[in-house]
Amino acid sequence: MMGSGTRETGVVVSLMERSKSLLRSHRISPKKALGQSFMIEPSMFPLMAEYASLNHSDTVLDIGAGLGFLTRFLAEKCRMVLAVETDPELVNILCKEMSDVPNVKVIQGNVFKVGLPRFNKVVAIPPYHISSQLLLWLFGKHVDVAVLILQREFAYRLKASIGSDNYGWLAVLTHYFAEVEVLEDVPKSMFYPQPAIDSIIVCLKPRKSHPFTVKDETAFRQIVQSFFTRRNRKVRNRVLSYLKDVCGLSKEVARNIAEEIPFRDKRVRDLAPEDFGVLTNVLCK
Repeated sequence: MMGSGTRETGVVVSLMERSKSLLRSHRISPKKALGQSFMIEPSMFPLMAEYASLNHSDTVLDIGAGLGFLTRFLAEKCRMVLAVETDPELVNILCKEMSDVPNVKVIQGNVFKVGLPRFNKVVAIPPYHISSQLLLWLFGKHVDVAVLILQREFAYRLKASIGSDNYGWLAVLTHYFAEVEVLEDVPKSMFYPQPAIDSIIVCLKPRKSHPFTVKDETAFRQIVQSFFTRRNRKVRNRVLSYLKDVCGLSKEVARNIAEEIPFRDKRVRDLAPEDFGVLTNVLCK
């Protein structure tokens, strides 16, 4: 990587030009349905590597590797890069582009379904439509750090304050599972084609110890996500629905429990993350 692009036969080529050239030569167009936008500002790559504190003992997961610009940069900084891409046409490009980089393993498929070798860090610009699913997936992985470029609006939902319009299950689960930093702005002009809105670099570090205790993390996730589908309802009503629909209890039994539950008269949107922990522990007795 040199300056604002790559060096080919003695000429510096911008990543915009390189993107268009690769796509044109393979006769493909970016797929809107897959949210395909390619990072064309190389100054973002060293920033992401720095925030991930990369070293040559790391195995890094690159999700949505695309044309491989970030992948190639990461390969210079770590032991191995696992470059995952779902689009077979882009996989074809990746395999050709990475043929001279021995420490890159190109993997075709859905990152949530394919078998992956062990990795300890994630540095990626993932497709934005998988952001929520990706966060949930990462919360279940043992990684040192994940540095991601996410849509700006989505990123701030991870740190939303209690009761705010953006406060939801993402903020609650992120608070429990990870420490999150919202870092550098990434204008939409840094992508080709340009997405609709700006993005931002986010750093997630899994917590070594959780801020509160829950008896059943699976139930905790389920309760938090379920309750926020009706964020303006009272806790009593959401507990009643959860006990009937998810736990299969009779209406009478569910109502009796709901009337005794903590925070029953609060709105879901006004519950702190630790309040959801209390609810989970009561409901999972």
